[in-house]
Amino acid sequence: METQEMIDLCKQHSMYTWSAQGAVNPVPIERAEGIYLYQPDGKRILDWNSQLMSVNIGHSHPKVIAAMKAQLDKQLLYTWPGTATEPRARLSSLLAEIVPGDINTFFFTLSGAEANENAIKAARGFTGRHKILSRYRSYHGATNATMQLTGDPRRLANEPGMPGVVRIMDPWPLTWKWGDDDASIVDANLTYLEEVIHYEGPDTIAAMFIETVTGTNGILPPPKGYLKRLKALLEKYGILLVCDEVMAGFGRTGKLFAFEHGDIVPDIVTMAKGLTSSYIPLGAMGVSDRIAAHFKDNVFWGGLTYSAHALCCATAVANIEVMRDEKLVENSATLGAVMRSEMDRLTEKHPSVKVGRNIGLFGMIDVQKNSKGEPFAPYNGSHPVMNQLGKAFMDNGLFTFIRWGSFMNNPPLCITEEQLMEGFAIIDKCLDVTDEAFEG
Repeated sequence: METQEMIDLCKQHSMYTWSAQGAVNPVPIERAEGIYLYQPDGKRILDWNSQLMSVNIGHSHPKVIAAMKAQLDKQLLYTWPGTATEPRARLSSLLAEIVPGDINTFFFTLSGAEANENAIKAARGFTGRHKILSRYRSYHGATNATMQLTGDPRRLANEPGMPGVVRIMDPWPLTWKWGDDDASIVDANLTYLEEVIHYEGPDTIAAMFIETVTGTNGILPPPKGYLKRLKALLEKYGILLVCDEVMAGFGRTGKLFAFEHGDIVPDIVTMAKGLTSSYIPLGAMGVSDRIAAHFKDNVFWGGLTYSAHALCCATAVANIEVMRDEKLVENSATLGAVMRSEMDRLTEKHPSVKVGRNIGLFGMIDVQKNSKGEPFAPYNGSHPVMNQLGKAFMDNGLFTFIRWGSFMNNPPLCITEEQLMEGFAIIDKCLDVTDEAFEG
């Protein structure tokens, strides 16, 4: 198929996400391998965002593709969710082995949003309570319920939705601070949270959902000590902690799961994306032993046609084995220090760079239009220079996402130091676009 025909047919007969369809200008991609995408004309593009922060092991890994083909050859692709299959058995036992603490039981979905939907059901079923706490600088999915858990502006056009969600301010508000150091920030934020809990009635709140490291809304690791004290506060009132690790999990932060940085184990963890490195759709909800025990005798009111799909489960097993065998979590931790150094270098060199943040290979750089630190694009806004920056990245062979006045830095975990430096060299060059617009 000719490239233009492919583009035209995609635009004519399919809908694109988060877009007015007439404004969509899809990028043609023919194949992908390692950390690179290839266009039909042969142009190579460095995948600086692991697509949607999800292709953690890199594209087209031969061991995972071989495992998928082997499952096809076994003539077992799909059975109804009430069956036992070898891929389901292998994946659930593997996850019980690698997920820390007493999270040993898993419900399989096809996405992170579905994992979060079912975590809501599990929390409400286990506690007998209705309300759910979540945070404003969060994203938990685009289904009816998870859109309301989400705090970012994408929820606004989807309101009203599921009732019972109470949103709170994060440790890192957008325009002001709880304090000047981690200890004071944690003290003030959790004092405020406890007051909200009292206002809402502790015995009405089933769970609090957090992105362990906030993703698209800033790549915001929690302050030191926050996770442990948050867990203790919620336990005081019998409120479950649900850690959404859809984006932060499977090595992205330099640990297999981001909650390990805080030395805690949540009551429920949700995952997707890196679970299969997006080679095929799969998500999962993992629950603690006490929650699993509850549902031994009580019905779990959740179900999906494709739950524990055999081909998806076999793919996840192969993906996790590659991640372990090739030490990609360790690579994320090691190269996270290189990313930090490069972000510091760019901040020093370019007046338009305000700050860079990262934990492992999970990063974001904020750009500014003046020495006051004002962003080029405001919260939920846009600016022509950010569009120009995105175009410069693509023209120079680098794909990533622009988010208001920031851009993502989330390459596949298989990236080498040399390739990481290649990406930052492109960024260094393209930041001339924002430097020229800087009101210095």
